[in-house]
Amino acid sequence: MRFYEFEAKKLFGKYGIPLPAGSRVARSPEEAAAIAEEIGGPVVLKAQVLTGGRMKAGGVLFADTPSEAAHAAEKILGLVIKGHTPRGVLVEGRAPVEQEYYLGVTWDGFARLPVMVFSDMGGIDVEEVAEKHPDHIAKRHFSTIHPFSDYMAKELIASLGVSGTHLLRLTHIAAQLARAFQNHGLTLAEINPLARLEDGRFVCLDGHVELEDDARESQRALLTELGIDPAEKRQARPPTEFEIRGAQIDAADPRGVAGNVVEFDGDLGLIIGAGGGSLTLFDAIRKHGGRPANYCEIGGNPSVAKTCALTKLILSKPGVKKIAVMMNVVSNTRVDLVARGVIKGVIESGYKPSEKIAIFRIPGSWESEGFKILKDYGVDYCDRTVSMYEAAGRAVAKMREG
Repeated sequence: MRFYEFEAKKLFGKYGIPLPAGSRVARSPEEAAAIAEEIGGPVVLKAQVLTGGRMKAGGVLFADTPSEAAHAAEKILGLVIKGHTPRGVLVEGRAPVEQEYYLGVTWDGFARLPVMVFSDMGGIDVEEVAEKHPDHIAKRHFSTIHPFSDYMAKELIASLGVSGTHLLRLTHIAAQLARAFQNHGLTLAEINPLARLEDGRFVCLDGHVELEDDARESQRALLTELGIDPAEKRQARPPTEFEIRGAQIDAADPRGVAGNVVEFDGDLGLIIGAGGGSLTLFDAIRKHGGRPANYCEIGGNPSVAKTCALTKLILSKPGVKKIAVMMNVVSNTRVDLVARGVIKGVIESGYKPSEKIAIFRIPGSWESEGFKILKDYGVDYCDRTVSMYEAAGRAVAKMREG
């Protein structure tokens, strides 16, 4: 789940990480002028979108007076940047910058540990720095169990030759960023650039935060404080109504998982899951030449009502001709309950299960009971002797038959 820049900076501010003067979001030109008036000097106005390329698209403008700020805000709010309409305009004071740094904390999947990355070349992609100037970047892993020590941040930053007062100030910022990462289930907490001003102060000029999807519930208080609807999905684009409804279905019933819905433009609806099985099956459908209408995840023994609601949602999507229900071998999900939920959803949507369900492949607990239900409704099903890849192929073949 991605945060807008203004949300990321609100979180950073909670941890004492210094921000530019003002650093407030405006929803109208009048609000932008009022914030600029309070700042009392030159300001920068930035479009709040969940994508890059703001500067090239005209989403970052400068102003010296409140009236100029209002005019700039009006321009930005009227933009569409890579399909994104700005949610607001962040208005911040400008100050002379002496040097820019990069500071970030992310998750290292290979080491299975968080890693802090620091560079004295900020303002550009850290990947570019690592490739072209490896001597200007340093990183250090740290524990997910033990509290973060300021000394670890100090060693990391000092390794690039930073010393004195600058080292002390950067150490505090880095340590607090690591604590924010640990305390809130983040997968990314990044400041780029982290600027040292001509007067020696440090400020976060731009910030990026991503929250682990599974941490939404535990971080509900934080999301509420930041004004984020816990059910809202954040990706590289704004969520569609279809995706929002999927999240609501999953959140409405605590029994099992039937959500994480992502919308695509295909014609085969998918109800898939079981660990990495959902990704495997999605890829298998595409490998066979199928066109998925959606991605989703199901598992953890969802209720009949929850599975029914997810089925009805997918069938309500324009262009969906059939659905495929597939999982790996399951032990914590009752096959009969999923079968009942899917069939109920198909019937309540006004279709015949035998015609609308291309394939049902969920072997595991209570499978004989589930298969009996499917047989009674004439649904094509298969057991574990048919691989997930083969089941995906059968579903695509059914689509071609019409």
